Amino acid sequence: MREEVNTMLTTGAGEGDAVVDKYFNHALRQFRIQVIEELSDLDDVPLFFGRLEYAPGEVYDSASGIVRKSGSHTRGLDSDRVYVGRRGVRDDDGEPMVIDWRAPLARAFYEASHQDPLGVRVRRRYGFDHNGVLTAYEDEPLDHQVVSSSGNGLLAAEIERPRKGPMRDIVATIQPEQMSLVRAPLERTLCIQGAPGTGKTAVGLHRLAFLLYSERERLRKDGGVAVIGPNHSFLSYIRNVLPALGEVEVSQTTIDELTGSGITVERADDPRAARVKGDARMAEVIRRHLWSRIQPPGDTLEVKHQHRTWRLPPDELAQNLDAVLSRGIDYAAGRELLTQRLAHLVLRQMEQAGNSAAPSTLHQLRRHKAINRAVRQMWPTVYPARLVFDLLTNQAHLARAADGILSPDEQHAILLTPRPSSVKAMTWTSLDLALLDEVTTLIERPVKLGHVVVDEAQDLSPMQIRAIARRVAGSCTILGDLAQATSPSAVQDWTAVLDHLDRPDGQIEELTRGYRVPAQVIDYAARLLPHIAPELRGPASFRHSADALHITQTAPENTIAATITTCATALAREGSVGLIAADSDIPELHRALSDSGFQHTVLGTNGASPQTERLTLTPVTLTKGLEFDTVLVVEPARIAQAEHRGLQRLYVALTRAVSNLHIIHASRLPEPLAQEPAMTL
Repeated sequence: MREEVNTMLTTGAGEGDAVVDKYFNHALRQFRIQVIEELSDLDDVPLFFGRLEYAPGEVYDSASGIVRKSGSHTRGLDSDRVYVGRRGVRDDDGEPMVIDWRAPLARAFYEASHQDPLGVRVRRRYGFDHNGVLTAYEDEPLDHQVVSSSGNGLLAAEIERPRKGPMRDIVATIQPEQMSLVRAPLERTLCIQGAPGTGKTAVGLHRLAFLLYSERERLRKDGGVAVIGPNHSFLSYIRNVLPALGEVEVSQTTIDELTGSGITVERADDPRAARVKGDARMAEVIRRHLWSRIQPPGDTLEVKHQHRTWRLPPDELAQNLDAVLSRGIDYAAGRELLTQRLAHLVLRQMEQAGNSAAPSTLHQLRRHKAINRAVRQMWPTVYPARLVFDLLTNQAHLARAADGILSPDEQHAILLTPRPSSVKAMTWTSLDLALLDEVTTLIERPVKLGHVVVDEAQDLSPMQIRAIARRVAGSCTILGDLAQATSPSAVQDWTAVLDHLDRPDGQIEELTRGYRVPAQVIDYAARLLPHIAPELRGPASFRHSADALHITQTAPENTIAATITTCATALAREGSVGLIAADSDIPELHRALSDSGFQHTVLGTNGASPQTERLTLTPVTLTKGLEFDTVLVVEPARIAQAEHRGLQRLYVALTRAVSNLHIIHASRLPEPLAQEPAMTL
């Protein structure tokens, strides 16, 4: 299929006259280039993973919900066997060989059951090795009950397959409760609460792939789609999921890139400042501060044109200023409208005086120095960074803008002291960027998107959520876990998130069955839930392993040695290894690993991606959304004590393991974890 499109691109098949059809030909070539990219293969990703077998001459029609007799005009679809894969594949004659997992006909692969087989006699799952080579298959009869001791062996094997490189798609293992969310209609905003390992990130990405399949033109018309993640490490980790499903037209960005206009985050707010800066009340403070720049005129406007001077008195200028303000339009548009109104007033005076005006006169007046100078005085040009800098460093300006909104203590919490010498000397925080974005979009509205997937949304502040809401023309998929919220400014519940998104009718769903984290590990981490999120319950894990959790207590002087020994043991087995510690402990661990000769990646340095090497040294603040076959958590107490929501951060670290979790500590474990028996070295 790819070679066929490439040949058409090379030969120019279907193109018109080079001159007459220039733009059509360009669009056709661009379309074919995109198709070639979408058909690009990933070496270890097989094109099919399942098969449905129907009674001879019958096939299930998901569109109508009935089993119908097959015809003979479409051999691939109307046969008693249907192969299901990541994308539709046809043969040289154009006949379907593999059905795209998103097609209506493929629904039976995920939804057929013994209670409702949907006409399917046998569902077959295929097993592949790491190179995409077929190694096994497993048949599940659905038209009659069969007692099997193996259960869904290949399903479990695929879920438990060791992690190598970035995150994989889960298209072969999506469960019915996940698929119902994946196939939710475009009009519906979904907010998915999911404990670690329940597949919420995968559900969100697969939903995006499904929407692009079913509503592609509509989404393109509405501005396209985007994935918003917490940091580049996370985006790097998920980067292959959508391309593996044939979707390459998806923008991926961080919340700071979305709001920062190229400004780099260089520091973090203290908890008191973060709570105030992230509060939705700051939107009104910003609005007041921006519009306070507008001032009534003090002098008569004199415009010299065509050898005469035309005058607009202050009261007439003020009247027109008020008229523009009453329109409630954007700051930049209001400034332009005021310029137009003043130019029209002068033009009207000229016409009333009997002066003839050329067609270009109005354009000349709009560019007249005197009119533009008057507009600058009344409605000055605003630079967002300068405006936010002025608000956060000038006590008088902050007090005026925040009067009746923020208390004096709250104002003091966000006032920068000592004051930076200039905007260029300002060091910005992530929450500052949300304030910048509020100003920027009050000046001029941002480009809209048709659908947005927001992951790790539990850490977003109301102001950051507002920034996302301003860009969404359609619906959203919001993913997160309230138990993993570590930001002091985070919204406390999903209903509030939907309110700040201006989508209060969004649907809140909860995924409660874990597929990634073994039961022994998730149950141990769940001891923290009563202390960090008492309203939530831990997931029921799909996977059980009696040897998944290891706790090692050492003497302080032996902690590094025990860590190195455990790393060596973990690397002797298959799969990825994540070494997680408090951010302040990373340099020492990095030196120890280097001195011991371990090849490893240090996450967060020089654009490093997760699992560039099998061993990844991970600051705990960058662990959200990641997963490793084996995880080593060093000194949990130091993680818990490092910040205001340290227990939440520890909960994240403990739940990154797919197969084994090793806890190494010399300090006493945090109280909720302290009862576990420990082995002493």
